[in-house]
Amino acid sequence: MVETMFKDVEAVEVVDELISTAQKAQQIYAGFSQKQVDHLVAVVSQKLGEQAEKLAIQAHEETGFGNEKDKIIKNTFASEHVYNSIKDIPTVGEIKRDDINQIIEIGIPMGIVVGLIPSTNPTSTVIFKALLALKSRNAIIFSPHPKALKAIMMTVEMIEKAIVAEGAPAGLIQVIKKPTLEATQYLMQHDKAALILATGGGAMVKAAYQSGTPAIGVGQGNAPTYIEKTANVKEAVAAIIESKTFDYGTICASEQSLVVDKEICKDVIKALENKKAYFLSAEEAQKVGAIIMLENGGMNPAIVGKPAVFVAKLSGIEVPEDTSVLIAKQTNIGKEYPFSREKLTPVLGFYTVETWEEGMTTCNALLANEGAGHTAILHTQSDERVLDYGLQITASRVLINTLGALGAIGFTTKLAPSLTLGCGAIGGSSTTDNVSVLNLLNIKRIAYGV
Repeated sequence: MVETMFKDVEAVEVVDELISTAQKAQQIYAGFSQKQVDHLVAVVSQKLGEQAEKLAIQAHEETGFGNEKDKIIKNTFASEHVYNSIKDIPTVGEIKRDDINQIIEIGIPMGIVVGLIPSTNPTSTVIFKALLALKSRNAIIFSPHPKALKAIMMTVEMIEKAIVAEGAPAGLIQVIKKPTLEATQYLMQHDKAALILATGGGAMVKAAYQSGTPAIGVGQGNAPTYIEKTANVKEAVAAIIESKTFDYGTICASEQSLVVDKEICKDVIKALENKKAYFLSAEEAQKVGAIIMLENGGMNPAIVGKPAVFVAKLSGIEVPEDTSVLIAKQTNIGKEYPFSREKLTPVLGFYTVETWEEGMTTCNALLANEGAGHTAILHTQSDERVLDYGLQITASRVLINTLGALGAIGFTTKLAPSLTLGCGAIGGSSTTDNVSVLNLLNIKRIAYGV
């Protein structure tokens, strides 16, 4: 046992055992060839793809977040799309040679990765992080959210069983089976932990950065979506509704507020209503707003990943049973205005602006309120507006004419397929990347004198 000030002796002993097992396994795995590594990654992709539905059902039953259909898509995205994006990347030995500048790059595994897993996307995030760790010849120990413990453990066991059957050393993929705050904190601070991949709530991500262990964390999402006057309104609205209702809004890059040019405001409202969006009256908005946040300022877990009709009933209002999203017209932005904050459920704020400059100011104000550095969306047919939006907006992912939820993770765009989205320095993150395999790889460089 390493020297520690933690009082939970059982948690310390469990984590020490996990670390010891992972270290032994990773030392063996570090000697695997590229062919062996690629085979194991391919096996995980295939085996977990086959279990996408089973894992989706378990995650939904256990957490109550989202819906099974969309969770199957997320599991498939992790097992297939992420795999396809990394399968041909060299990670073992010489990975790149620059004959002109006479530099040779060598891929080096980091060692033991700590993976923090949220309850909103539990199984897909485990698959994603396990694939990255295996491809880079690292071991990974998962710290699961207690609300999704069974689903996370099931996923880990499937992966570990699949790779051990193919000759991998046991212990490359492990999980804390009795998660506690102290166990997670001790794991993050362990001197044998090489890197923390932190996906989850703001407090946990902040703790990862304060642990003393190198960390890649994600910031909070609060994506503004600007529908500019040249936009194809019908297509823009269709994308917004599809995105915001996908798994009932549990992806943090999903649209949170609509910013609409006044010239097309009526057309946008009509298009939204045609897609079964329900515009709340002032009285109804007050009731819904009252249940979005808790008294401590945090998001109300009772509405996370729930359909719009459920949220409406919880707030004491009646809406049509086929309602897709709830929308509240807003003018104010701030912590005390819940519709201007992150809402992981089919609820949107709606802001009307007079000019492009006001639209940009509103979008950046929403990001400054919450979600700085994460994601912003623009619907337009103007290339000039695209560039201006990209230059001015304080987001790491600027999505054009696509779904926020699926565009940010690289499903409907050519961004790196990822379920860990960096927010850069402005969002308290160490990277702006869609985190992928190279983020888990150290690179040694051999350089000739020239």
